[in-house]
Amino acid sequence: MKSVVCISQTPDTAAKINVAADGTHIDPAGVKFILNPYDEFALEEAIRCREKSGGEVIAITVGGDSAKEILRTALSMGADQAVIIKDADRGDSFGVAQQLADAIKPMNPDVIFCGRQSVDYDGFQIGPMLGELLGIPAVSIVVKLDIQGTAVKCECEIEGGRQRVETTLPCVITAQKGLNDPRYPSLPNIMKAKSKPITEIAANPPAARTEVVAMMKPDTKRLHKLFATDGDPNAVKNLVQLLHEEAKVI
Repeated sequence: MKSVVCISQTPDTAAKINVAADGTHIDPAGVKFILNPYDEFALEEAIRCREKSGGEVIAITVGGDSAKEILRTALSMGADQAVIIKDADRGDSFGVAQQLADAIKPMNPDVIFCGRQSVDYDGFQIGPMLGELLGIPAVSIVVKLDIQGTAVKCECEIEGGRQRVETTLPCVITAQKGLNDPRYPSLPNIMKAKSKPITEIAANPPAARTEVVAMMKPDTKRLHKLFATDGDPNAVKNLVQLLHEEAKVI
């Protein structure tokens, strides 16, 4: 079974994020970048499929030279090959998905794994877009996966429960936390990954379909008002009036 795992480089979830001077990007100064946490579940599941059925695992990403670090991480965890589409700007989600689809199609994989979303922009779009661009089924937020031959059975997390989905290979699977427990790479594998080749593909981004107009940090200032309801018949009336006139939430 040939599996392709789409991974992305994201800021560490513990990093302090600031907006760059242009107001449309994050300032990378002092920010540690890591393999997107949801992609770890995708990579682990692909490795488990290889261990069960044989085949190979190919990790692929879109990014600049710094993104090679997460490919090294993928190789140290057990990926067989690593591919980078050299596009430092990356563009919007459609641009990333289109470039991934163009690179993946000639690979003719049995299954494509993605994390459910990246933890930076939380777009939640790459997996479904890949399915549409490649003309194959896409199943999202998978927490349980069983592949027997070409038959695929999934359990997907939904609000308030789970749903069971059945499809066939080839398909796209987006992994949710709980699908597995990603392995930690051993020191020997980390050392071996440093010398493994990474295939580079020239960028060919399509025209952007969306544009980041502005980026800003949330306002942490909040106005708090306390109401003593005991013995005040107008307390509820005053609260509703403030919610309507000041907070403007009703």
